[in-house]
Amino acid sequence: MSLPKRNRIQHLLANWPSGMVATTAWLNSLGISKQLVQKYLDSGWVSALGKGAYCKHGDQSSIWGACFAMQAHLKVPIHIGALSALELKGFSHYVRVTPTPIYIFTDLKSNIPLWFKKTNWKIEPRIISTTFLPIEAGMTKHTIEGFELNISSPERAILEMLYLAPKHLDLVETYQVLEGLQTLRPILMQELLQQRNSIKVKRLFLFMAKKAQLPVFPHLNLNTVNLGSGVRTITPEGVYDATFGLILPKELMNYD
Repeated sequence: MSLPKRNRIQHLLANWPSGMVATTAWLNSLGISKQLVQKYLDSGWVSALGKGAYCKHGDQSSIWGACFAMQAHLKVPIHIGALSALELKGFSHYVRVTPTPIYIFTDLKSNIPLWFKKTNWKIEPRIISTTFLPIEAGMTKHTIEGFELNISSPERAILEMLYLAPKHLDLVETYQVLEGLQTLRPILMQELLQQRNSIKVKRLFLFMAKKAQLPVFPHLNLNTVNLGSGVRTITPEGVYDATFGLILPKELMNYD
């Protein structure tokens, strides 16, 4: 619905959530034309983050407000995943030495706006383009700073962590997080294991779930999960696990 013509700038600022990036698509939905946007820029009411993206005077756009704009207004199929999603749900119970970036997953065909990539956010975003799981599988909603965002469920998020390990995430750290996932839902976990196409990730999850004695593990039907054939080397010169055909780092094998 368009805003009233009279005092339109006041209505715009009043309806503009703090921290949210205003996209051209959102402004158009409110009846704000390009000419009006330019007028507001010249008047100092709004500032440009980049092409097609704006913040309001006296406010600082947050990365969560930017993710909301991409999801809700631009319909870019992104979601918060991996360790970031687990931290938001309270499953990362230890303090990391280095700050955790925000892991943002998207498919291979989507284009993240240039303004998002070029903005210097307070929290570093890590954009992961992949199709290793269907976009809609294992998603949930979570409200952050007043913005309702699509994020990975714990079941999906731990698989995303394993997808990023060991290149981007440490395997032992991932195992420490996995140990705390005592409430993984068997039906959803089974579905995700059957849908994913990464043999490495499936084997790693099953190895860790068994090692950690997660309650979900006995409820999984491995006969319906394609685990491939042959050995998967996670770490060269590591230790061989015969059950799942993995060569793993000694630190993980010996972790107790």
